[in-house]
Amino acid sequence: MRFLGWYLKIAAGGAAIGAAMELFMIHTGFYEKVTVLESEKRAWETSPEAQAMREALNPWRKHDDQEKR
Repeated sequence: MRFLGWYLKIAAGGAAIGAAMELFMIHTGFYEKVTVLESEKRAWETSPEAQAMREALNPWRKHDDQEKR
């Protein structure tokens, strides 16, 4: 283990950088914003408008299902 000291320094530096990034995201309210955006996205995906859009973008979907049967 010739370079053990270097590996330990790199690991400690990486952990410090990761901790700083997490603290920044917590401090700026990143997780709260992401939670709101994800809930809005899921609400949109289950809406009738989104389902109609999916149907319109893939007109062969029902045709493919019938061929499989």
